Amino acid sequence: MTPDEWTAIALSLRIAFVAVVVSLPFGIAMAYILARGQFPGKSLLNGLVHLPLVLPPVVTGYVLLLAFGRRGVFGAALADLGIVLSFRWTGAALACAVMGFPLMVRAIRLSFESIDRSMEAAASSLGASPLWTFILVSLPLALPGILAGVILSFARALGEFGATITFVSNIPGETQTIAAAIYSDTQAPDGDAAALRLTLVSIVISLGAVMASDLVQRGIEKRLAANG
Repeated sequence: MTPDEWTAIALSLRIAFVAVVVSLPFGIAMAYILARGQFPGKSLLNGLVHLPLVLPPVVTGYVLLLAFGRRGVFGAALADLGIVLSFRWTGAALACAVMGFPLMVRAIRLSFESIDRSMEAAASSLGASPLWTFILVSLPLALPGILAGVILSFARALGEFGATITFVSNIPGETQTIAAAIYSDTQAPDGDAAALRLTLVSIVISLGAVMASDLVQRGIEKRLAANG
């Protein structure tokens, strides 16, 4: 492994971690709204949330560039505050968060929808406010789905390429993730070995994350079953 390859690996993990952590509160809130809310425009909101899944990633990256580039709708105002996202690793984290958000929301929403509503009703009958019912009852019961959503979003962020390279380019040490580094290596005459090494690393990391998620999820489900 060369120093550049280690840098790409570390940067990918950093970007994926930040993307998941930042998007998780929004993902939980959106999943709960879609699972329990009844309001006009719910289908439209659901469609917008899942739009990155059906759009070409390059289109999503271009929309982010239009919105958060230095001259974008929001990017210009953010730049005046000293916050620059385009062609920065923070912009890569934003792109990864957007691409992984639908997977996170879907997994968490299904978990909320599977909760026995009578348990929430019991908490409310004992005097718990809607907020405390959500925190003490709904959220713990949805933990397996939340964990699944986190892992899916993390894996999606780790392998993101199209939206990222469109929005923040492929800058070594700044925005060059594992996927971007593999692409660069495949374009080089002598880059096959480096591309293979990074491919194997990507497989190991993703597989390890899924296996760890499965173990933790089983533990959570056993604990919830025991408490129930």
